[in-house]
Amino acid sequence: MSRLAEKYKQDVAPALHKKFEYSSVMAIPKVTKVVVNMGMGEAIADSKLLDQAVEELATITGQRPAVTTARKSIANFKLRAGMKIGCRVTLRGVRMYEFLDRLISFALPRVRDFRGVSAKAFDGRGNYTLGVRDQLIFPEINFAKVQKVKGMNVCIATNAQTDEEARFLLAELGMPFRKN
Repeated sequence: MSRLAEKYKQDVAPALHKKFEYSSVMAIPKVTKVVVNMGMGEAIADSKLLDQAVEELATITGQRPAVTTARKSIANFKLRAGMKIGCRVTLRGVRMYEFLDRLISFALPRVRDFRGVSAKAFDGRGNYTLGVRDQLIFPEINFAKVQKVKGMNVCIATNAQTDEEARFLLAELGMPFRKN
């Protein structure tokens, strides 16, 4: 069991139960999945960039990514339906907690001029999304092998009913929210 999963069971779940007074322990919110998406619009011109992105995302998450394709053709971007334009990984269980632990403990503090993540990026249903500008903040990435800096979106899905519950859950897990 990962360190963050233990922290959830020992500290976070009882704190959530105490603050929101749930009638059942099954009603206590938890993180259900983490989706990491890397959009590579430049892959239209150079398909090697997409291969490198797949490799880097597999290194960061510990799971092989699925390649995403364009749904529509857009002439202005020289894009046709079915072209490979990105990759994504859906993490659950142990891998999810390990990735979140590395994101919160190691990666986010390595961002230059980091003051915390926005507390307003919730979707109204208890899910949180944040964008990472470059993949070099993850210690697993070898700086010498990187040809192009690529960003990614990290979507943390919870089964919380409100944004307030999800914000408290993520804050207790250690997510460094910005003080407004």
